[in-house]
Amino acid sequence: MKISLRAGERIYINGAVLRVDRKVSVELVNDVMFLLEGQVMQASDATTALRQLYFIVQLMLMNPTDIRDAAALYAQHHAALCAVCESREMLEGLGAVDELVEATRYFEALKRIRALFPVEEAILAGAITESPFQAA
Repeated sequence: MKISLRAGERIYINGAVLRVDRKVSVELVNDVMFLLEGQVMQASDATTALRQLYFIVQLMLMNPTDIRDAAALYAQHHAALCAVCESREMLEGLGAVDELVEATRYFEALKRIRALFPVEEAILAGAITESPFQAA
């Protein structure tokens, strides 16, 4: 996989933070966990339940050698989110996220969570969602 970085940009690879001083292309020739600086969520931006889940998975990706605490927090947060969610789309997405996290495919899990952000926004805005009560 080839990644192009701008001067001053950071990339997080297997827990290491790299910052480049000029425009550069990097080719990752083996299977590594990485996150581009633009995909990193700051703690202050984790303002909703789904964004908090993203932040937790991000921690797992950024520090793969010490995920015990983050994994426990993920399990609690994911279970709580599933327990209160009524949207079928959200529940299916959370199920897919859980499978990816279990397989330690954190980058793909983050992508899947980001894809659910509009669903969460609609739910929080009060849009009608599918629920067992509405189906009847």
